[in-house]
Amino acid sequence: MATNDIPLRERKAARTRLNLARALAVQLARHSLDEVAVRDLCAEIEISEATFFNYFPRKTDLLAYLGRLWTLELQWHASQAAAEKPGLAAIEAVFQAAARRVQAEPQAWGEWIAWQAQQREKREEEPLTQAEKRLGFPDCAGIETLAEQRLDGLLAQQLTRAIERGELPANTPVPVVMAALIAQFYGVILIFKQAQPGAIGGQFRQQLQLLWAGIRELTRSGTNA
Repeated sequence: MATNDIPLRERKAARTRLNLARALAVQLARHSLDEVAVRDLCAEIEISEATFFNYFPRKTDLLAYLGRLWTLELQWHASQAAAEKPGLAAIEAVFQAAARRVQAEPQAWGEWIAWQAQQREKREEEPLTQAEKRLGFPDCAGIETLAEQRLDGLLAQQLTRAIERGELPANTPVPVVMAALIAQFYGVILIFKQAQPGAIGGQFRQQLQLLWAGIRELTRSGTNA
């Protein structure tokens, strides 16, 4: 994916942030976040610690950035699926893309989920730049056109489309289903990431099938939790 139209300074900054994120993911395969030293990350990509803190005031800010990159990639997969069939297929594409990512970086995902669970309020962050999107995902055509979404917003959007398309009943209890989707997403990852990361994709498929069937039965019976 060409980046010659992006100013050199922006490209260099993007590469530094992306390289730090990749270095953190590698370190988290062997160590907990607390054990990862900023100096080791800097040595890995040959920058000074002052440069690190210029980009990320805290080590957890780098972990949050890594999570945003993952989420953007999930969003791209959802957009690709939604172009052909929005709704349930797009939701399932998000889960399967996550399964592949977790299988490659299980420990890093565990640290990110644990960090998110400790956050008491939403953080306002600068949007990812065009350079970060293109350089970070050179094989994802059009990813630079996506405006970042949180995972819950992404799933809610496709859940609404599924109801509009008649894939789920019109009286689907959206807040209840959203809670179930988020619980399934994080719960399955936490349960299987350590011992059986390769089983996550199959578990996601089964859990989603049970959820869709349960929604249809719940709404058919007239019970709206």
